[in-house]
Amino acid sequence: MFVLLSRYLKPLDEVDRHLAEHRAFLEKHYAARRLLISGPQDPRTGGVIVTHDITREQAEAMLAEDPFVREGIAEYEFIEFKPTRPINP
Repeated sequence: MFVLLSRYLKPLDEVDRHLAEHRAFLEKHYAARRLLISGPQDPRTGGVIVTHDITREQAEAMLAEDPFVREGIAEYEFIEFKPTRPINP
């Protein structure tokens, strides 16, 4: 499992121009059950994505599709961890 931390490399007006396409990218991967949760950092300097049951290679391939990466708007840091306790429903 990974926490993917993005850091914006461009101004927020450029981030916002690609936000709808980025959200569509996220929805595609939520539907494929690759993502658990995501959202912007506060303050809005980037975002956070938590993956579900994918390898590092799969995460890298997934992020290569992200319009924020493709357009040079953001870069990601990978933090791998092994969850030991699930979320209570």
